[in-house]
Parts: sequence; C-alpha cells; structure tokens
Amino acid sequence: MVEIVAHTDGACSGNPGPGGWGVLLEAKQGEQIVKTRELKGGEAVTTNNRMELMAAIMALEALARGSAITIVTDSAYVKNGVTSWIHGWKRNGWKTSNKKPVKNVDLWQRLDEAQARHEVHWKWIKGHAGHDENERADALAREGMAPFK
Repeated sequence: MVEIVAHTDGACSGNPGPGGWGVLLEAKQGEQIVKTRELKGGEAVTTNNRMELMAAIMALEALARGSAITIVTDSAYVKNGVTSWIHGWKRNGWKTSNKKPVKNVDLWQRLDEAQARHEVHWKWIKGHAGHDENERADALAREGMAPFK
C-alpha cells in the first residue's frame, strides 16, 4: 500500500509582500520512499497565511485521483483552521463567531473543496526545528518567492 505524505510551507518577505509556497510530496511503501515530487510557486503581493494555505491546496490539487494523504504543516493557522474552525465558518455562512467575514475565504473554500476528494490526515510540526522535509518545503517556498522579490 502506498502512503502519500505532503510536507508544505509558505514564506513571505514582508507581510504583505512577495511570497511563495512549497510542497515536497512523497509516496512511501512502508518506510521506503518510492517517488518524490516538488512543487513551488508564488505571488508578487500576498501574506504568509495565504502562502501556507496555497501550499496545502496545491498538494491536494496535484493528486490526479482521490487518495489517502497526510499533510504535514508548520502552520497552526492552517491545521486549526481546516480541522476545527472551518466547520463553524461553514455553518455561519463563512463568518467568524464574531459575525465578521473569514479572512482568506477564497482559499479556505478552495482548500475545503480540494480536501473533499481525498482522505486527509493533518499533522502539525514545529517549523525550523530540524525536520529535513519541512526544511526542504521551506526552501521550495523561498524559491517560489524569488521571482517576485
């Protein structure tokens, strides 16, 4: 059985400012990595939170068919948003508990749609803490940002 793991990260120079997102996709059989794929991109004017969301979205949208996937993120905003807050936002017509519009609603809706095709497990890790795959996703995000600096 192949397990898919996506290590995702976003970066921004200034907030807002030029930003990038990066994804390291791994297909594993047991502990052995059988295939890797790297994705990256960016925008001229964006925020760190938008780039963190884009990384997760692009990881999911890169999969041609519905899959079981673990998304590893160092963004508590993404992890908490997609596993907890989003349910209330949807019930409230994409408004917060304070009745204010959800920030980045376009990307939250896109993420919600993208994950609906898959069996997604979300995992948070501490960023810049020596996780090789997270460091690679961070490097890809910075590479994705480079053309916009």
